[in-house]
Amino acid sequence: MVIVQGVLTILLSFWVVLDQQGLVITTWFPIMVALFMGIIMGDMQTAMIIGGTFQLMALGVANIGGSSVPNWGLAALVGIYIAIRTTSTIGDAKAVALAVGVPVGMLGIQLDVLAKILNTYVSHAAQKALNQGKYKKMNRIMWVGPLIFGLTTAVPTAIVVLFGNGLVRNVLNVVPDWVTDGLSIAGNMLPVVGIAMLLQVMPAKKYLSMLMVGFVLSAYLNVPMMGVSIVGLAMAYYFFVTTVKKDSEHTNAQTDAAGAQEQDEEGDDWDE
Repeated sequence: MVIVQGVLTILLSFWVVLDQQGLVITTWFPIMVALFMGIIMGDMQTAMIIGGTFQLMALGVANIGGSSVPNWGLAALVGIYIAIRTTSTIGDAKAVALAVGVPVGMLGIQLDVLAKILNTYVSHAAQKALNQGKYKKMNRIMWVGPLIFGLTTAVPTAIVVLFGNGLVRNVLNVVPDWVTDGLSIAGNMLPVVGIAMLLQVMPAKKYLSMLMVGFVLSAYLNVPMMGVSIVGLAMAYYFFVTTVKKDSEHTNAQTDAAGAQEQDEEGDDWDE
């Protein structure tokens, strides 16, 4: 069973990065990776808690214009695998996942840059084959690009699967408690940074009243997150319908005004 879980974990890391670059069926979001890792590892609760933590870190972060960002999907995948393998409680699992996953996520930046550099040569080789009219050769070369991207996540994951358990146990036995406690504190702070980054790109001032309602429901009335989400969905739907109605009425008014003006101009022409 352990071997099957390891193989499936490596295959998942290979597939999801390809999916991110193409079809986007499963996505590389940490919470989605956690869903599949929970199925593979047989511990959905631990996987989703870890995935949710890394998902909060990823909020507001996007590789716009081809830029490279921390690979929190890979971090969640590796963190979940190691945490479930080496711990027995939720608290310890979260601490181990953060201690292992955060460095791996930051390593993902360098691996993504390396993949893009290598794919530059792949593109030139495919272009050269195209110019020579060797279309079959061009198609074969183009398969190298996805392979490179897949290996940038599959290789680190394979190393973790093969050597990670013992390595992590030895590291955790040597590292002082104050270091792991500090990593846990930093891991708890990073989601707040992610939310803050997300609010920077959202029209928070315009919809401040909605944020206040959500805060009161969660902090003072202890409404579960699902309930807060439903209230937010209802408010968003009401705002959308109201806005569409106002825009429609405004457009109709402009159309009527333009039609009335054309009729007046035609009447003036007849008078002349």
